[in-house]
Amino acid sequence: MDNSGKEKEAIQLMAEADKKVKSSGSFLGGMFGGNHKVEEACEMYARAANMFKMAKNWSAAGNAFCQAAKLHMQLQNKHDSATSFVDAGNAYKKADPQEAINCLNTSIDIYTDMGRFTIAAKHHITIAEVYESELVDIEKAIAHYEQAADYYKGEESNSSANKCLLKVASYSAQLEQYPKAILIYEQVGSNTMDNPLLKYSAKEYFFKASLCHFIVDELNAKLAVEKYEEMFPAFSDSREKLLEAHEEQNSEAFTEAVKEFDSVSRLDQWLTTMLLRIKKTIQGDAGDLK
Repeated sequence: MDNSGKEKEAIQLMAEADKKVKSSGSFLGGMFGGNHKVEEACEMYARAANMFKMAKNWSAAGNAFCQAAKLHMQLQNKHDSATSFVDAGNAYKKADPQEAINCLNTSIDIYTDMGRFTIAAKHHITIAEVYESELVDIEKAIAHYEQAADYYKGEESNSSANKCLLKVASYSAQLEQYPKAILIYEQVGSNTMDNPLLKYSAKEYFFKASLCHFIVDELNAKLAVEKYEEMFPAFSDSREKLLEAHEEQNSEAFTEAVKEFDSVSRLDQWLTTMLLRIKKTIQGDAGDLK
């Protein structure tokens, strides 16, 4: 379907909206319904933005939503302004990731000012995902996941906070920030081990903390896995196999112990990376995992 006509219509609407904004700022315009004109311009920008979306001109759509957002703020419509900045961010995501982040950050500032921390957290996650997939800046992705987790915790949304923290732990381990990863896996494991629905997940988090320990220091790893077993007896079968294989400096047995733990699914990229690092500490072996 040809939507090029929509783009022309949108450009025309933008020009009309610009005129209304200018006339509302003049002395006479201000006297004769200045705010009403700004409201009309707001509507026009939003309609133009949706037409640009239909024509798949994402940058123009983002810009139009931004214009609407600024006018909403001028009219003290904070919620509408924040929503328009989010719409702008979602449009820009398809064309200009950095501009998408700028718009989403502006919406977050408005939401936090209104005390809407759960919504702010959700948009911090969106920014983190843009940094992960589009801009490949993992440090910044981590920072936004951490901020989202903080806001969720403040609102007692612990399950959502844990999801964000597990992302932080996973990336921290990949960046060789093991103490940080261990701390998070231990915290989330402790929080979930008493929940019958999340018990198996707790075992997984203690297991991942153990792997991080093994990369850093064998003695601390032994002490840690013994501590996890005391806290969570279901961890004992994994502990024995891991410790035996590591004590024997047997990298193949260690790989098998991890594979057995992860038998429900194939080893994912994170586990494979950690295992390769542990194998290097066992025997200086940089070989592939079979």
